[in-house]
Amino acid sequence: MISREKHDRMANAIRFLSMDAVEKANSGHPGLPMGAADIATVLFTRFLSFDPKNPSWPNRDRFVLSAGHGSMLLYSLLYLTGYEDISIEEIKNFRQLGARTAGHPEYGHAAGIETTTGPLGQGIANAVGMAIAERKLRDEFGADLMEHYTYALAGDGCLMEGISQEAISLAGHLKLNKLIVFWDDNNISIDGPISIADSTDQHARFRASNWNTIAVDGHDPEAIAAAIEQAQKSDKPTMIACKTTIGFGAPNKAGTHKVHGSPLGAEEIAATRKALNWESEAFVVPSDVLDAWRLAGLRSTKTRKDWEERLDKSDAEKKAQFVRRFSGELEGRLSSAIDDYKRKLAETKPSPATRKASEDALEVINGVLAETIGGSADLTGSNNTKTSQTKSITPDDFSGRYIHYGVREHGMAAAMNGMALHGGVIPYSGGFLIFSDYCRPSIRLAALMGIRVIHVLTHDSIGLGEDGPTHQPVEHMAALRAIPNLLMFRPADATETAECWQLALESHNRPSGIALTRQNLMAVRTEYEEENLSARGAYDLISASDAKVTIFATGSEVEIAVKACQALTAKGISTRVVSVPCFELFAEQSEDYQQAIIGNSPVKIAVEAGIRQGWDHFIGSDGAFIGMSSFGASGPYKELYKHFGITPEAVVAAAEAKLS
Repeated sequence: MISREKHDRMANAIRFLSMDAVEKANSGHPGLPMGAADIATVLFTRFLSFDPKNPSWPNRDRFVLSAGHGSMLLYSLLYLTGYEDISIEEIKNFRQLGARTAGHPEYGHAAGIETTTGPLGQGIANAVGMAIAERKLRDEFGADLMEHYTYALAGDGCLMEGISQEAISLAGHLKLNKLIVFWDDNNISIDGPISIADSTDQHARFRASNWNTIAVDGHDPEAIAAAIEQAQKSDKPTMIACKTTIGFGAPNKAGTHKVHGSPLGAEEIAATRKALNWESEAFVVPSDVLDAWRLAGLRSTKTRKDWEERLDKSDAEKKAQFVRRFSGELEGRLSSAIDDYKRKLAETKPSPATRKASEDALEVINGVLAETIGGSADLTGSNNTKTSQTKSITPDDFSGRYIHYGVREHGMAAAMNGMALHGGVIPYSGGFLIFSDYCRPSIRLAALMGIRVIHVLTHDSIGLGEDGPTHQPVEHMAALRAIPNLLMFRPADATETAECWQLALESHNRPSGIALTRQNLMAVRTEYEEENLSARGAYDLISASDAKVTIFATGSEVEIAVKACQALTAKGISTRVVSVPCFELFAEQSEDYQQAIIGNSPVKIAVEAGIRQGWDHFIGSDGAFIGMSSFGASGPYKELYKHFGITPEAVVAAAEAKLS
């Protein structure tokens, strides 16, 4: 038990570090850290299991600041509890170029930042993913190695974003009772009182989503502590509504939107120091207060050491698997399994849709890797993401390896980010490529954080046919290729699909999307190659050293390119075909390799049932493009390809026109 006076001084250390850092930067959000300081103090000094000296300890509790604009709350906590990455100099350099203390918390900048937050609602959805991973790993490895809580602090903005409903309804359905969300209920957003835009009964909303809810005074430490204790005993996830005053302690600005996203100003800070009886200068924490915080940072050292002892005493195989999976390393036998599978494909030359080829590749992968966790946004039969090894996870049985996310693409993508950040699992999911629009903010954040999540994106072009233009992605490959650090694969056949899956799994520090067809495709890779040719991003599929025409194509259109090549060759026109499964990997090859693949054919043609954007890197601004420049249409897919002029005949005509 901490006395109220001691608690207040410890909480005030957060408040003054936050307001002083924002003031020095002349930029930031002091209101939330000042208002939520009491919640954070209770959580970090009494409940949170963490170790600043061993910050990546797998069984630590997770704390997610979903309301990422209040980043100084987290930075203050990390400094006060003794994380080496956040020194007082970092606090002083808040929001400055090169500082670990970025404007919003950024994963990888400093230990203790569990995820990148800022886009509201993402953090609470990440926390749901972390809780799913904890529950799954607890079922698999036992509570002696994996049993912890996931806490998130969300603001009104997080709860207004639509993603929050997707996340909380999934969490409630799965009964993630070790997930505890604090709602910083301060009734203020940037524009003013919440009442100008929202009148939702949040308690009723969470309860309707199968959550437990508790309401407390967010400035009463004993009430907060009692709520956490109650939440820890619940059989459901819990939302604790903490009624707080934004900018607590500021005599003239507390409780108003003026303290939300602007520095307090020297005059108001001086008045706040007086009001809260804080005599220390800016960035100075009294030694007794800092000592108390540093002791709080040591609270869980014994818990962590006891856990390490249990891990050491575990069965050798269990320990090896646990350590391997949290290191992110893959099973050594994956490569040989993929290689054997490629040999089989070269012999049998199957011609499935690549969505089916993906399922077949996953059957091999899931047989080797126990850590893959599949799923789909209510499109399992269309995405082909479920294999014989992936029994469904249910609210009462987490022994499976497949999550039915429901029609919740955005929540699914963000939960996958949380699962990957938690560690120990590799999440992949299924959706239609067109609905990557719903996932895009989370995919972008995965790329920003550099984490391994894999999105299976089927029905990848007008080739899906009758569902029509609402479901036919024409600009989506280009739009996703525009995201830095994201690998977008579009394999041409079963062999390329297996290679792209291998590359996605081996990419530890970046997310991947694999765009797959609904329609069947002929095998274009008919000979066994030990090398993963897709790893180069683009490669010669049909070589011709003296080619007059080079056709570049990706995905289902490689088949069209091959047929066009055959027709042109029959006419005596030397033609080569380059398969381009991944723009991003090609851009990372040496300049010599890129130049050799692009070549110097007088005629260059690109074929993709999408828009031209991005293809000029291969064909130049004067190259011919066979593809889409409009939305699609409803009809059988073969008729659509003819209607939009994406055919071998159209490629041949374009080549002949250029040569004439």
